[in-house]
Parts: sequence; structure tokens; C-alpha cells
Amino acid sequence: MPILGVVDSGKSGHLVTGAFESIATVTATGGETSLNFTSIPSTYKSLQVRGIGRENAGGSGLRITLNGDTSSSYSYHRILGDGGDAYAYGSSNGTIIFIGGFPGNASNSNIFSATIIDIIDYASSKNKTVRSINGADTNGNTGSNDNITLGSGAYYSTSAITSINIIFPVSAIAKSTFALYGIKG
Repeated sequence: MPILGVVDSGKSGHLVTGAFESIATVTATGGETSLNFTSIPSTYKSLQVRGIGRENAGGSGLRITLNGDTSSSYSYHRILGDGGDAYAYGSSNGTIIFIGGFPGNASNSNIFSATIIDIIDYASSKNKTVRSINGADTNGNTGSNDNITLGSGAYYSTSAITSINIIFPVSAIAKSTFALYGIKG
């Protein structure tokens, strides 16, 4: 696992290692409709999920829920670009936060989407903010999810986040992998 860090904002510009701590990694064996992080400690300032994934069938979109909550406690906004057009979407009072498109089996084999999800102040007693970036290049394969998505979302709960459910609307392809990091504050 590589050392992750942030650049010191002072004049030195040195890399400060240890700002990120690995909490857990989950990897699909194939066919899962969700991958989960549970028992997340409340000892960090924020959380970050980094992953690569691909799903069975036509490819639709990665989603998350928090704390096992599937009530209408979420909203999200996203902008998407596919190299030719730009789109904007949003939802309020939803049951998920949409993260971005994932290549499906119509795409060239072995092409995975990359995703980064930040959950800000996850252990605080205020509503939670989520931001994400997601994208894939399937070498122009027709009918695939060649795009980049920038997103933001909210979870309307003041409870600390103790679990993250990563949802594949169809099912995950084997080797789809997500890693959870705690960010020190």
C-alpha cells in the first residue's frame, strides 16, 4: 500500500505522510450488489473512499447509503461530461447518493471506473456532506459509460457515520475494490 499524505501548506512544500490512515479494504468476488464498510471508528476528521469498479449488465451508476439508512434522507447534485456534451442532475429527498457511472459488460473487458468519495466531518453532530469524482474511459466503446462525474451530496442526519454501503444497481464484477481511509484533522 503506498504512503498517502498531503503537501505542507507552509513554505517547505514537503509531503506530510500519515495524514491518511487505512481503515479497511473490500474486494468483490463477483455478483455482489453491495460492498460495505462497517464499525467505522469516530477518531478521524473526515473519511475518504477510493475505488475501482465495474458492474455486470449495461452499467448504470454507483450509489452509496450511510449507516444503513434507506429512508428519504439524502440529496445529491452532479455534473457529467462525456467528451461531447455536459449534463447536470440533482435529486432531493432521495434514498441514495448517486456517485457516478460505471462501465458494464458492454464495455471493453478489464476497463474499470475510478472513484474518490469524501465524507466531511463524518463524526460530527451536524448533517453530513459528501463530495465525489468518478470517471472511466472505455476507448470509445458504444453504449458504455465514458464520462467524468463531479458530485456533491448531503445526508440529513446528525449521527456519526459508522457504516458506508457501496451499491451496484446490477452487480459487481470480480476485483472491484474499494479502500476506506481516515483523514486526520
